Parts: sequence; structure tokens; C-alpha cells
Amino acid sequence: MKSSSVIDEKELLILIREGDYHAFEKIYETHNRKIAQRLFGLLKSWDLVEDVLQELFIKLWNNRNFIDADKPVEAYLYRIATNLVNDYFRNVSKNKRLADELWHRISEVYNPFDEISQVESDHELFRSIEKLPAQRKKVFLLCKMEKKSYAEVSKLLQISEAAVNDHITKANRFLKDNYDKAIPFAVVLFCQSLLGQ
Repeated sequence: MKSSSVIDEKELLILIREGDYHAFEKIYETHNRKIAQRLFGLLKSWDLVEDVLQELFIKLWNNRNFIDADKPVEAYLYRIATNLVNDYFRNVSKNKRLADELWHRISEVYNPFDEISQVESDHELFRSIEKLPAQRKKVFLLCKMEKKSYAEVSKLLQISEAAVNDHITKANRFLKDNYDKAIPFAVVLFCQSLLGQ
């Protein structure tokens, strides 16, 4: 026997399909907080979360004729939310200023790979490092992975400390740019995880 909450939700969805705004408000009250918390874990901005939530529930209302009352509305809402967030990140990737702002927010507050396994995160990092020129990769690995000082790396590779600094600066810039381009793909992965897909 189905629980009364499932039966109630089905009745609410049928009413929404018929244009009942009070039923729509009940669905909103039931689901908006949980979705908002998960969206905040991804977007790190309550303003953005409110924008996405507003668009999400507008889409629910505008597409009410297509609601399948036999399926849980939560999965439907998460699918719409995922699409809206992916659209946001695609737009960000096309706008350099927004991409820089997003990179800054993510790097300070949230590691986009926290929701992905550590192995996948490490793989992504090393895949990016492998794209560095040979000497720059050596310098980067010695300084960042083996924690050697610029002076030690300078002596070991027989290059100046200024050259070590230049390699590290350029490697950091390359990795930042590389992750900027990877953000929309990473978002698909961890957004689905955050939204329970």
C-alpha cells in the first residue's frame, strides 16, 4: 500500500495539471528548501539559487500539462534544476568576466571535485599537468608535489630561480584556464551528484 504522502502528491500533481495554483504552492513549499540547499552547494550564491528556483518553478507551472502524476515530482524538479544550472555554467564559460568570477568563487569556497571521488579528482589534475611543456611540468611537480623550494629546483635543474618562478606562474595560469574550460563538464558530474541524480 502506498503512503499517504505519495497519494497526496499524486493528487496535487493532478490538480496542478488542471491549473490549481494552491496545489502548485503546496508542491513549492514541500520541495523548494531541499532543492535550494543542494543548489547552494553548487552555485555558492543565494541570489543565483533564488534565480534558478524561480525559473525552475515557472517552468513547472508553464509545463504543467506534461506532468506525469504517477512519477515523483522531486526527480522531475531535479532534472529541470540540473538543466538550468548547466545552462548557467555554459553561459559562464562563454563570458570571460563571469568565468573569472566563478573561478575565484569556486577556488576560494568550494572545490568542484569534492563530490567526485579523490581518484577521479587526482586523475583530472594529472591529466591537465601532463599537457604542460616538459620542463614546466618538471618544475611544477618538484615545487608543488615534492614541496621543493625554488632554490632547490633551480640547483637541481640548473636554471635560475627567476626561470623557476616563471614556469610556476605559467603553469598556474594554464591550469586555471584549463579548469575554466572544464567547469561545464565538471558541473554536469557533480551537479547530478548534488541533486541526487
